[in-house]
Amino acid sequence: MQLAAQVQEDAIMAIHTQESLSGFIASEPLLTETAKGDARFFARIGKEHFRREEDGSFTQTETTYHHLVMFGRSAEHAHANFAQGDNFVAEGYTRPVNYERNGQAIEGEEFIAKKIGHDAARTRYEVDRTPRNSAGRDAAAYESPRRTNAAAQATPVSM
Repeated sequence: MQLAAQVQEDAIMAIHTQESLSGFIASEPLLTETAKGDARFFARIGKEHFRREEDGSFTQTETTYHHLVMFGRSAEHAHANFAQGDNFVAEGYTRPVNYERNGQAIEGEEFIAKKIGHDAARTRYEVDRTPRNSAGRDAAAYESPRRTNAAAQATPVSM
C-alpha cells in the first residue's frame, strides 16, 4: 500500500524547470566581489542564431551578445573552469538591468546562471568521477559508474 501511495505521489508532482541558455563565452571571464563580499562571475556571452531554409538546411544569422552573471561558490567554480571561447549550457533566469555608461542610461537584461556546464555537443572533455571531499557523503561508500568498453572508446561528438 505504501508503494502505491508513493508511486501516485510521484506521478502528480510537477517537474521543476527553469530557463536555459546555450552559447559561448565571448569575453575573458571576470571574478569580482559584490558589495556584501560574495563572489561574482561576469562574462559577455555570444548566442548564435540560425534560420531554417525551405530545402531543410540552416543559414547562420547575426550572433547576439549578452551578459551572464553567477554568484557565490558557483561563480568561483565557473571562473576556475571557463575561458573565452568555451561553449556552455546554463540554467537560471533573465532579469532586467538598468545602468549608466558614459552618461547614457542603458536598459537591458542579463542572464543569472545558477548552474553552468560545458556543452557536451560542442566540447571534448573527460569526466573525473573521483568523489569530492564533502560533508554528508561517505567517500568510501561511493562507487563510480562503470562503462562498457564500447562506451569508453566512443568518439567524441563535435559540431
